[in-house]
Amino acid sequence: MTHDPRALRNAFGWFATGVAIVTTKVAGKDPIGITVNSFSSVSLDPPLVLWCLDKGSDTIDTFEACEAFTVNILSEDQKYLSNALAKSGDHSLAEVATSTGENGCPRIEEALAVFECELYARHDAGDHIILIGQIKAFSSEQEGRPLVYHRGGYQALGA
Repeated sequence: MTHDPRALRNAFGWFATGVAIVTTKVAGKDPIGITVNSFSSVSLDPPLVLWCLDKGSDTIDTFEACEAFTVNILSEDQKYLSNALAKSGDHSLAEVATSTGENGCPRIEEALAVFECELYARHDAGDHIILIGQIKAFSSEQEGRPLVYHRGGYQALGA
């Protein structure tokens, strides 16, 4: 079956997603972060999450070398971080308020939820790789509003 990639992307856009920044630290390199909306829980026992990375990403070499990563779920007030780390060419966390997690990766301050993971598996999947992490530590806020992405833009949740 042949399909129009733009039409398929538009159809995927009907699925509203949260926005996260995945961070990592690899020996000999500065920590980096990348904006993703391909995050999902996988399992409670063991506690697993996944996210997907385009093989054409300028961060692919770092994430293929990492042994740990942290998923930071953004609040609606962190749109500026999402925009900054979605751009190709600059994934530096130098100007981002972070602390170092138990897994050695940056945790973004004021994120609604943070999942510190050790790499569990990587899977080839077409033009992406799927990274699965086993959660070693996590935290979450009791209040806040998530940053939501739908049909090519940020959206506010209704009251």
